[in-house]
Formats: sequence, structure tokens, C-alpha cells
Amino acid sequence: MHRLFFFPLLLFLGWPLGAQDDGFRPIFNGKDLTGWESYGGKAPFRVEDDAIVGEAVINTPNTFLCTTRPYGDFILELDFYNEAPLNSGVMARGQWRQEGEQRVIFGYQVEIDPEPRAYTGGIYDERRRGWIYPLHYNEPARHAFRHGAWNQLRIECLGQEIRTFINGIPAANLIDDLDASGMICLQVHSIPKALEGKEMRWKNLRVKEKPSAADRLPSGDRIPVVNLVPNFLSASEIRQGWRLLWDGKSSQGWRGVKRDDFPTKGWEMADGELRVLAGNGGESTNGGDIITLDHFSDFELQFEFKPSVGANSGVKYFVDPTLNKGAGSAIGLEFQILDDKVHPDAKMGVAGNRTAGSLYDLITAKVLDTPRNKDLFIGDWNRGRIVVRGGKVEHWLNGFKVVEYDRFSQMFGALVNYSKYKDWENFGRWPAGPILLQDHGDAVAFRSIKIREL
Repeated sequence: MHRLFFFPLLLFLGWPLGAQDDGFRPIFNGKDLTGWESYGGKAPFRVEDDAIVGEAVINTPNTFLCTTRPYGDFILELDFYNEAPLNSGVMARGQWRQEGEQRVIFGYQVEIDPEPRAYTGGIYDERRRGWIYPLHYNEPARHAFRHGAWNQLRIECLGQEIRTFINGIPAANLIDDLDASGMICLQVHSIPKALEGKEMRWKNLRVKEKPSAADRLPSGDRIPVVNLVPNFLSASEIRQGWRLLWDGKSSQGWRGVKRDDFPTKGWEMADGELRVLAGNGGESTNGGDIITLDHFSDFELQFEFKPSVGANSGVKYFVDPTLNKGAGSAIGLEFQILDDKVHPDAKMGVAGNRTAGSLYDLITAKVLDTPRNKDLFIGDWNRGRIVVRGGKVEHWLNGFKVVEYDRFSQMFGALVNYSKYKDWENFGRWPAGPILLQDHGDAVAFRSIKIREL
């Protein structure tokens, strides 16, 4: 049997304990688990001291206690207490599917994370896309969680927007269109032997259904927005200064790097995707690179890209289109796009500095700030981000920072002097330049290309 629920969830914190008729209603009666049902693993849940208690046990997968009914647009408020270092979460718009004998939960999970990475309030797409709003986007929120104490969680879901708050601090602001309704679920994570018997507690769970925009806390314009709806800008993003670099349908604002108009071959625009088509694998030998008409200095650029098997491409910035009028790609700093497992370029260069997300031929991409491996999805969508503030530059791949450097530093100059760029005077230090999408003869699709100037 296969069943999907679709709904947005709104989660609110800081509520008074008095019985005010503010539109919120309890979803836990404080006495028993009426209205709740267990999914996934076999971790037990019980009621104790007006709280739902979940106990971690070994040799079982993630266990979820879920509402027996789905919810649409709503705000959810609850308190939670976890025994460190037990990881947990609250599902918003939780879905389920049957896998063999197990009913597994998937979808949006608001993280409860007492570990040093401090992602409590971030959003993880359980059994689907992984981290879609890790809190490295929002450093202040990483300090909101209180260890060894009760914490308040608020989740707001209205339409396509999901916002989270930890102890009153805005944590995540996600815009996505996969699930519009589903279950509210409480998670007990699978554990190693050392965490056996650790407990999670939740109390004061209440929901306000069908809230209006006026019911939301004023947070959206103060924290970064992760928008996964293709080629769409939210009102919050517009207020933050974002604009689309590609409108999702035309070549407006773009031209070939070595011509005055857009290439007549080698590129296509269809189904909301800007695609460089497969050629012979050569550098700029099919349709050629394309660049923006506008030039940029300090900026934040976001884009999604879908590489085919074995693909090579890149997104360049601080490009000088007047250089290299002959064969090959235009000259500029490059966020590398590459199938690291198949393309031979991944083993060339120095210590992996030509792999996906790297500053091509200069700095190797690896996840900074938290211990994890770099994610790259071949044949599926990835999220790239480039941030430039003065000399400080960052590359982000699928929500994690993978490169940071100062383009005016002595170290950067030394790297350039030992690279293929050594013959280009002042390389990487030009004051401004266009954004470039590279034709390297392999099929790669782009969408949701947006920028704001800083």
C-alpha cells in the first residue's frame, strides 16, 4: 500500500500557558497517545509527566510517532528536551511509503541536533534530498539551542514557505513545492550501543490550522532564504535584493562570450532549463561559452545545475571576455562542475583542485566547518552558490561551504603563479566581470540562476 499526505506545517514557539482562544488547539492530550501512530523502527513511546517520551533502542531504524491525520497550512508550537548527544527531529508534512515490511517516513524534518555542528532548527529532507537548509546558512541560529534544558520550537508552513524558530530565534526559511500536506511526526533516531536508553521528550504540542500571513513571526527578511521552486523569486528574496539572471525561457541578458548575440547552436531553453548540449567533449567547441551582459563586483550568486554522466562544465566569475579570442574557454575564476567519479580531469591538477565545487586548478573543494563528505548528484539537481565580498570569496555546494579564499592575498597570488593562469596579468583580481556558463562539450542543465549585489 502506498499513501502520501500533502500539507504545510506551521510551528510556533513562545506561547503562553494560559487558555487563550488564539486559534491554537492541542494535538496531544497529556494523558495517552490517542491520535498518534508509530512508523518505521521499534523505539517505544510513552506518556510521562504530561510529556511524550521516546526511548532510543539499538538495532532498529529511525522511529516516528505520527499524527493519525494530515494537516494543511498550520503553525505548530512545542517544547522539547533531549538527552545529549541524542539526535532527533520533528517531521513537517511527513509522508510515508511501504518498503518491504516497514512503513518508512520521508519528507521535511526540522532537526534537533545537540552535536557540535549545531543544526537544531535546520531542515533535512528525510529519505529524499538530504540537507536542504543546514544552519551554516544562518550562524546566529546555531547558538539558539540550550543544552540540558527545555527548548521551544516553532514551525510555520504557509503555502510553499516553511519557517522555523528555536527559542524565538529565526532558524530556517525554506520555499519548496514538493509537499503541501502531511503528518506531524516525532522522531527517535537510530543509535549506536552507547546511546541506548537515552530519551527525547516533547510537551505542549499545539497547532493553529489555516493561519494567515499575519500570524507569522516577522523573520523572513532577516535570514537567508533557500528557494527550491525553479526560476521563482519569493517576496522575501525580492526585498533582500535578489533578481533572476535567467528568466527561465529566453536568452535575454545573455550573449556568446565571443559574439554579440546568443549562440545559434549548442544551447537550448526548454522546460524551465538552460541547457548546454553534448558535443565532442571539447572546450567551447559546440555553442561556446555564454556570459551575462551585466558585470558584477561584490555579489551573491545562486544556481542549480544538473550534470550528465561524465560531464565537465563550470560557472565562471570575474571573467575578462576580451582575453583569449582564440580557441578554448574565456578566462576567469571558475566554480568547477564535474562528474568526479567518471571524468579524468578529477585526477588531474593538484590534489583534486579540478573536482566539483573547486576553484578550478587552484583550490580543492572539501566541506568546511563540519565533518562530512562532499555531495554531488549526477543526473539530478545540485545547488551552487558563490559569495564575493571585497577580496573574500566562498564556494558552496548543496548547502555546504567547500572553498574560501582571499583573491587579494599573497597565498592566492602564489597559487596562480603555479597554475595554468600564471600568464594572465592580475588574474582573479579584476574589479568586475560578467558571469559565465561554460560549454565544455558535455550535457549540463542550469536553472534558478539568481544574483544580488552586495
